[in-house]
Amino acid sequence: MNQEFIAEVEAWIAQDPDPQTAAQLQSWLANEDEVSLRQCFNGFLQFGTAGLRGPVGPGPSCMNRAVVHRAAAGIAAYMKARGLTSVVIGRDARYGSEDFAHESAEVFTGAGMKVFLLPRPLPTPVLAFAVNNLRADVGIMVTASHNPPQDNGYKVYLGGTVDGVRYEGSQIVPPADIEIAQEIAKIDRLQPKGEGWEVLDESCFAEYVRVTSSIARSHHPLKVVYTALHGVGSETIEAVFSAAHFSPIEFVVEQRDPDPAFPTVKFPNPEEPGAIDLSLEYAKRVDADIVIANDPDADRCAAAINDPVGGWRMLKGDEVGAILGHYIATTMKESTEGRAFGNSIVSSSILSKVAKYHGIEFHEVLTGFKWLAKIPNLRFGYEEALGYAVDATSVNDKDGISAALMIAQCAAELKAQGRTMADYLDEIASLYGFHTTEQISIRVADIAQVDLVLSKLRANPPASIAGSACTRIDDLMEPKDGLPPTNGLRYWFGENIRVIIRPSGTEAKMKCYIEVCAEKSGAQALLQSVSQDMRALLN
Repeated sequence: MNQEFIAEVEAWIAQDPDPQTAAQLQSWLANEDEVSLRQCFNGFLQFGTAGLRGPVGPGPSCMNRAVVHRAAAGIAAYMKARGLTSVVIGRDARYGSEDFAHESAEVFTGAGMKVFLLPRPLPTPVLAFAVNNLRADVGIMVTASHNPPQDNGYKVYLGGTVDGVRYEGSQIVPPADIEIAQEIAKIDRLQPKGEGWEVLDESCFAEYVRVTSSIARSHHPLKVVYTALHGVGSETIEAVFSAAHFSPIEFVVEQRDPDPAFPTVKFPNPEEPGAIDLSLEYAKRVDADIVIANDPDADRCAAAINDPVGGWRMLKGDEVGAILGHYIATTMKESTEGRAFGNSIVSSSILSKVAKYHGIEFHEVLTGFKWLAKIPNLRFGYEEALGYAVDATSVNDKDGISAALMIAQCAAELKAQGRTMADYLDEIASLYGFHTTEQISIRVADIAQVDLVLSKLRANPPASIAGSACTRIDDLMEPKDGLPPTNGLRYWFGENIRVIIRPSGTEAKMKCYIEVCAEKSGAQALLQSVSQDMRALLN
């Protein structure tokens, strides 16, 4: 190791507020373990519109108290420059979450902010609700959502309007992320810490339960099997369903309680193969009506149904989006005038057709719920990655709890009519056309590999896919529809096929989104053919 690198490590150790991570670095330094040190000193953990997210460990490249200390101090500087004075902090049950929340509370209090701390690990939507409920200027959620067990993260929300952007309790968008990152980069020493923050009592949580449960309108019997995937959703969803007078939930006991090791799943994401296998097995045993799953911080919601054709299967995110969009459009009591639907560009086009059919304003936005939350008068918004806002006035973010309640309400009403979710999907297809989608997700060692693939595709775009000629190409870095530029490509092949390729915003993955609009009898075969061709192209 050269002396310059040793000095960098020693300087970090001297400013590390956590004796455990400081001792780990000191041990590697004493043992001349340069490999381990280089992994942890590979640049400061990048702060973006998803906040911070990375593996828990020592050094500037990982999630730890030292990194969180600097992040909180940078956010506090951003707040002071804009006259923002209050912050509410929530956390999930991952490794380090409690320490990171307390470190943040100390730093914000030391900076003179009014600080509220949620009383225990709770879902991300409770934090988003608390920002508006408490009229706080800033919200911080310590979570890595559905990432692997070794990760943790840090989401930032803003309340009200900041720098001309209407946030109202939603996640930051550019340039706020860049401006906060610049403030974090200026922090070169430990900041003063304070005491006296307020640990919230049960009133804020109780209000979330009251408001969320009030969206329910039917009390028909329904047997729901639910999994929290070892996350923090169980307590909240049980309270909400009980307040809405639904039948008691059937919990997947092995996954009910928070466990940061996520011992029964490879990846704690309902989208991942095998993640809800235990739920489906339990549903078969108890003859359930529906399965509902949240991700570990309960801002996403998945559902599975007993399909008469092939048995129990998980619904695609776009199917749930279509179900909720159609259900809300056909049951909303208020006028459609001034109300808006919206989805991300990688989601199915079906919601735009639902909105047009019912005379509802429609918006398409970039991927990420932070953009959907900025749509004025949003009545329903969704992204295909299991994110849904069914009550954006209360939670201006995706909310897996309220989405679960509305899915259950729809299923209960259908059951009372002698119908199923499969019947409902057929009804939707008959009204708006049959749409089927698939997502291809390819893990990469380095996100730069995705940039390389996209560069090659820009230089040599595919002439055809599944026998259909390419009829249109949109380079999303040079958008023509008023959206901000983003790294991705969108293709149309013939009249029925749309393909979008982009890097993941939170993980080292390349993602490809396929939509086929065709007659139901031939759509699945066409989708499979497109998927095979795209996998061959991307690999």
